Formats: sequence, structure tokens, C-alpha cells
Amino acid sequence: MNEEFSSTAIPSPDAPQLTVEQAIENLQGSDLGLRMYAAWWLGRFRVDDPTAIEVLIKALNDDEDRTGAGGYPLRRNAARALGKLGDRRAVSALMDALVCADFYVREAAAQALESLGDAVAVPILIQLLENKLPGTLPATEPPQLVQPFDAILEALGTLGGVQAIEVIKPFLDHPVPRIQFSAARALYQLSPDPQVADAYGDRLITALKLDDLQLRRAVLADLGAIGYLAAAQPIAQTLAENSLKLISLKGLLEKQLQIHGQDQLSAGAIKVMALMDELL
Repeated sequence: MNEEFSSTAIPSPDAPQLTVEQAIENLQGSDLGLRMYAAWWLGRFRVDDPTAIEVLIKALNDDEDRTGAGGYPLRRNAARALGKLGDRRAVSALMDALVCADFYVREAAAQALESLGDAVAVPILIQLLENKLPGTLPATEPPQLVQPFDAILEALGTLGGVQAIEVIKPFLDHPVPRIQFSAARALYQLSPDPQVADAYGDRLITALKLDDLQLRRAVLADLGAIGYLAAAQPIAQTLAENSLKLISLKGLLEKQLQIHGQDQLSAGAIKVMALMDELL
């Protein structure tokens, strides 16, 4: 395992549990291992505490925990935790983190901003997608992307960044398939014309037939995220783990309930529920 990833590994189930007060204290201490664990712990247990938010935001500027390759592991954990805690006070600090030299901090910050759901981040995400922010470095892992394009694309889709549509379209032909899928996912969410949007959804359905299991798993996640109802049967028939297919179908069901409400189930919701029952 290389340095960039081993330094951000999730603690083992045997790691000691903390109180909120201990985690906050540890995050501000001098022991880098305890600080890393505290940041992870605060996010993992969705700690609803104003002080926790404050110390995590401060950790986004940490300079002490740095790998030999120049990464900032504590900053990564802090960004991930802030995305999970759902407090929009972190939005400005996470936007600042998008200019961090560390590729994986930028990736975590983009994912966190998507989770927080504040469209104020859209303009800087577009700049990052266009690689216009100075001082950033590529990923240390192959294919050594210059930016975390998939995370940025998915954030723009979720945040409703319609002004990014023309910037996103070229990524449909990106050499990395996963990034192509993220572009199709975002364009499905952003396209005002339902027929155009469905064409992007259908592109993802086609990708469910790829030979690579990892890619099929990624597409299942994308289809679940956008709730594309036409994908229900193809999802159920995909050669992948039933657990992942159920998660994807759950996304479709939630979308149907969001559109039609829960008082009376739509035909689409009933169809999805039947497919889920068959997989259980």
C-alpha cells in the first residue's frame, strides 16, 4: 500500500472509542495519529457539536501532518468529516480547500461540498474542472489526473450547476471511463430537456453491460444517485452483487417518492419495490 493511501486508512474496528469532548481535544493536540483518528471519528459518528465543526474547519489548514509525497492526510479526513456533518458553516473553508496542492484534499473537499448542497460553490468547482486554479498538483496514483474530475462533475450535477453544461460535455469522451460516467450523470441532472436527459441516462444503462465489474459497480452508483427509473430492470439484471443492485434501486425508489410523495405509491415506485423484493 502506497503512502498516499495508507496514511488515510480507516481505523480498525478495534480502535478505542471516544467521547465528543475527547475527540475535540485530540484533534487539537500534538499527536498526529490521534488527530487523524479524531477527525475520522467525528465524521463517522455524525457528531452534532458546534465546536467539532470549528476544530475540523481549522484542521483544513493543518501543515504538520504531511506525507513524503506532499499530501495532507489530516486535511483529507477533516474535509470528509465536514461533508458528513452537514453544517454549511464549513462551505467557505471547503471552497478554500479546493486550491490545496494535495489532489486528495481537493477530491474530499468537492465531495463534501456536494454533500452540503450549497450552490455557492458552483463557480469555483467550474474553475477547478477547467484546471484554472493555480498551485494544484496532479494525483500521485495512475492515471495521475490533474484534477479529481469525477468528484467535481458529480458535485456540479448535484448542486444544479447548469452553467457548467458546456464545460462538462467534453468529459463524455474522457479516456477514463469512470469520468465519462460522472459526466453523463451530471448532464442527466442538469439538462432542462427531459429527452436529452434521458439520453444521458441511457448511456449509463448501456455501460452496465461492460466487462469490467468495477465499472459496472460505478455505474450502479451513478444510476442510483440520479434515480433514473428506466434503469430499474437493467439494474436488477446487471452482473454484480445483489447488495449493490439493491442500493442502486433504493436510489430510484427514493426519487419516485420525492416526485410523487408517499401517500400513494406511483407505478414506478411499485415496480422498483417488486424488483427489490426479488433480489432479497
